[in-house]
Amino acid sequence: MATDSADLDHQADSGVAGNGLNPGLGARLLNRLTSLPRGGKRLLMMGVDAALCALSLWLAFALRLGTLLPAPLIEHLWLAATVVVCSVPIFLAAGMYRSVVRFMGAGAALAAILGATGSAVIFLVLGLWQASAAIPLTTFAIFWLVLTASLVSARMVAWHVLPRPGNGNGHREAVLIYGAGLAGIQLAGLLEHDSQYRLKAFIDDDPAIQGTEIRGRRVYAAAAIDNLIETLDIRHVLLAMPSASRRRRRAIIASLEAANVHIRTVPGLVDIVSGSARVDELREVEIDDLLDRDPMPPNLDLLDRCIHQRAVLVTGAGGSIGSELCRQILGRGPTRLVLFDQSEYALYRMERELAALAKVENTPTLIEPILGDVLNQERLQYILETRGIDTVYHAAAYKHVPLVEANMSEGVRNNVFGTLAAVRAAQNARVSTFVLISTDKAVRPSSVMGASKRVAELVVQSGLGAAGRNMRLSMVRFGNVLGSSGSVVPLFREQIRKGGPITVTHPEMTRYLMTIPEAAQLVLQAGAMGEDGDVFVLDMGEPVRILDLARRMVRLSGLSVRDAEHPDGDIAIEYIGLRPGEKLYEELLIGDNVSPTCHAMIMRASESSMDWSILERRLQRLARYCDQTDGLAVRAELAEMVEGYSAESRPEVDERNESEPVVERGAQIRAAP
Repeated sequence: MATDSADLDHQADSGVAGNGLNPGLGARLLNRLTSLPRGGKRLLMMGVDAALCALSLWLAFALRLGTLLPAPLIEHLWLAATVVVCSVPIFLAAGMYRSVVRFMGAGAALAAILGATGSAVIFLVLGLWQASAAIPLTTFAIFWLVLTASLVSARMVAWHVLPRPGNGNGHREAVLIYGAGLAGIQLAGLLEHDSQYRLKAFIDDDPAIQGTEIRGRRVYAAAAIDNLIETLDIRHVLLAMPSASRRRRRAIIASLEAANVHIRTVPGLVDIVSGSARVDELREVEIDDLLDRDPMPPNLDLLDRCIHQRAVLVTGAGGSIGSELCRQILGRGPTRLVLFDQSEYALYRMERELAALAKVENTPTLIEPILGDVLNQERLQYILETRGIDTVYHAAAYKHVPLVEANMSEGVRNNVFGTLAAVRAAQNARVSTFVLISTDKAVRPSSVMGASKRVAELVVQSGLGAAGRNMRLSMVRFGNVLGSSGSVVPLFREQIRKGGPITVTHPEMTRYLMTIPEAAQLVLQAGAMGEDGDVFVLDMGEPVRILDLARRMVRLSGLSVRDAEHPDGDIAIEYIGLRPGEKLYEELLIGDNVSPTCHAMIMRASESSMDWSILERRLQRLARYCDQTDGLAVRAELAEMVEGYSAESRPEVDERNESEPVVERGAQIRAAP
């Protein structure tokens, strides 16, 4: 009767491999063996191999002559003793005792074959030299076959039976590997020595290998996965498909969501090839796979237009968006990349990462980290001038809505006047291109953060006045990015890891979501198209309900949501209410007047702006309120400047300012180049 593979695995885990020993006695005996010093283990193996060599000699004669007491062997016992004694040094020279048997691979089996061959040669030479022994020639061949089988089999038994450090006799969780290619095979080899997981089977889409076995585990079709999960009690599925398309990965993940298994993946092929990641570095499901959207291939001409063979500076280079901008800029071959940030640690970390990346890719770009504050216009201008900067990407901003709401003067100072100082410094230094990284929260904002970013947009739109304008200014507005500092994905993962609850502000909360690499890539392309204060909006796809994202992350962790319908679930979801300044949904456009560009995912928006002469007076007033830390006045001034933002309390203002005109920038709409 066939034995179920799960039963065999259980026997192996018990440490006795079905040998009939008392489980406690067998486990103690095996643990005693594995606790011997290295020299003692080697002597024990030599003794076993010598005994197998003697046994193989007897079997070779017995099988050839058809008798249990072969006369030539009995008459020439000295010959047998000589072969056994000479074989042990040969085994040692062949490397049979270098490998730790419990972790041996194909190399150990090859060493055993070489050792058996050397022993057979000794036997052949001695047998032919002692012609009186009258040994049939076929005996030598039988001896080689029997000894080879004995040595290899002994090592396989030891590998299968002996406990591995760390796993004891405990239970190892069952896993499937989805993907039986090179990455899957390498991962399976690593799992053979893992103390936590035991591989049960492979899943692969290739019909040519379905039904075969790899490392002793059968390869099944995807259609069998539900049955395998149930019958083998699978708790984890490891996706070993680093070269698969995102669409294919998403389809696989979607098919596994209802199976209540923890899904993890190996790194992408690019990371493995570049050496930045290893196959065994299992990761949670990539953020990219949580979005039902495919990134569009970049327009390389747009990517290179403001970067290739140019000097580039990124403010906020240590932040989520700024750091990804730096990574992608480095790949486009700038002559110089200046990392500008006020966080010492973030700058140090980013400089080290980029230096390592440049070394791997053999990039000659000069990478220069500079500590500084964007509010220090003179220092920033000096840096721009002395480094000959051509392009500035302004990503420095305070973006955490509740924190800025609680520290509005500093938030406005950094977001508004930091942008003002950066634009002025860039204009004075005759920088060619200036790109502001903005946010959808600037559209009809409900928060000080959003209002401050809209004022920053107005600064860029104004161009600081038409006179003397010598650079192309533009801004790129997009929604939330997954995986950034403060975003929901790392927060939810941490909460799931701790056993919950997951905190969601409101069941109907929706957000536009995009991955950081995709957003940065589109920013670089949009910035290359900008002129005269253009507002670019990225196509963020359909908004995602945050509650749905939370539920999906729970399921992909192999857990279930605990709610009224499922009181025995693993992770609860709690609603904590909207935080100060938050909205249920975000918008990307103030109006409806948009035009296409040469990139399908980038739109040019025609939106209201403010004449610089008016904006300048209001900024002076806003700066005075920030210096006075007058939150009510700051709110009131923002309400006067930003369409859609309202202050809870508005102080008295000069009547002349109530009717200041808003200029419509209709001229910024252009045909796509």
